[in-house]
Amino acid sequence: MKTENRRALSQALILSFALLIMAGVAVFGGIIPPLKRPPDDALYGPPELAFAVADYAAIEGWSVDDQHAALRAFLRSCERLEATAPSEPANPHEALGAGFEGASLSGTIADWLPACAHGRSLLAQDISNPADAAAAARNFFESEFTPVRVTEKRRKREGRPGRPKVSLTGLVTGYFEPVYAASATPTTARPEPLLARPADLVMVDLGAFREKFAGERIAGFVSDGRLMPYPDRRAITDGALGARAVPLAYLDPDDLFFLQIQGSGRLALDDGSVMRVGYDGQNGRPYTAIGRFLIESGVLTRETVSMQSIRAWLSSAPPDQARALRDRNESYVFFRRLDQLDDPSLGPPGAQGVQLTPMRSVAVDRRFHALGAPVFLRLRREGETPPVERLFIAQDEGGAIKGPARADLFVGAGAEAGDIAGALKAEAEFWVLVPKSAAARFIAAIGRAR
Repeated sequence: MKTENRRALSQALILSFALLIMAGVAVFGGIIPPLKRPPDDALYGPPELAFAVADYAAIEGWSVDDQHAALRAFLRSCERLEATAPSEPANPHEALGAGFEGASLSGTIADWLPACAHGRSLLAQDISNPADAAAAARNFFESEFTPVRVTEKRRKREGRPGRPKVSLTGLVTGYFEPVYAASATPTTARPEPLLARPADLVMVDLGAFREKFAGERIAGFVSDGRLMPYPDRRAITDGALGARAVPLAYLDPDDLFFLQIQGSGRLALDDGSVMRVGYDGQNGRPYTAIGRFLIESGVLTRETVSMQSIRAWLSSAPPDQARALRDRNESYVFFRRLDQLDDPSLGPPGAQGVQLTPMRSVAVDRRFHALGAPVFLRLRREGETPPVERLFIAQDEGGAIKGPARADLFVGAGAEAGDIAGALKAEAEFWVLVPKSAAARFIAAIGRAR
């Protein structure tokens, strides 16, 4: 597909999604039920996987979506899958939890290769009629994958009586590629450096050392043969890295903070050029959503908290108070320049290393889902407004994306995409499509649906 056609398709997808959202007058207001208060973490443990094998005919909205667009995104993931040895696990970070010992929801690379070959041959047919192309793509996914309904359960913590809490829906949020003004040198308006990854930063996958730590990662630097923790956000901002800190550009402090949350962006420099940057490591400190502190202080409520409302508070607060709130999130993200992108009309590369497709790529928790996995989401809506039902491809991950029924939807680039992404916080029904061979082994290993 030509670049201009892809750009038009991306814009059309964003517009269609925006229209669905705005149909309720206020973004999601009165359309999607407000999120229920999450279980008290003092009473319940972290979310665990619960599942049931599904049937396509029982998935509401499955036949409505045009899965041909998802097929194109899936084939980008295939480029990474096909470059990996067939015997390797499709998800080396998989850690499904207690009760799933010896079982894999993602299977091996070999389980995915037939779908990649089939999908590539289908796309080569270049079916001209859109309805026929959509039907062919839908038949492709149905023939290659088994749908698994994913839900969450949270057990009572030790010593707390009661049954586990089961949630039939998960949480969907949005993220985007922002466009921010930047300078090559520090200025009064843009004093904060956007840092390249320091040469001594070591990111460690703990699952490679102990199976029980699968999916857990830390970061640090080596000193006298020992791995030491990296400084937190406040210390790095105060110059703790010294000569190790190499700026790529300079931004407004709030712009930098939100750029680090999104993980990628486009910087409009003073000379008129645009620099695209993407995630290149993190300091290993835990990610903390700063909106919770504004809720606890009574400034915002669970219904009003959003990227826009947090940003508004930071902009109006005295600089020392704004910085104090930003520093509550100890996580600090480093970046690299994205100078050689295959398709400038697409988004930045996600965790899988393939460029993200607006409105078709999602970030997931890799402890439960393989990158490249098709994920069907049905955003729950009330009244007569049409539901949001769409097939996405898991191609990214994020520090705040935790749990088996948790997804972060890549909306696109620019202010309009930011408005949608910042307001998107909805309950959704969640299905992951698993290669049939992997699904059969998973079901046999578990013995029954949970």
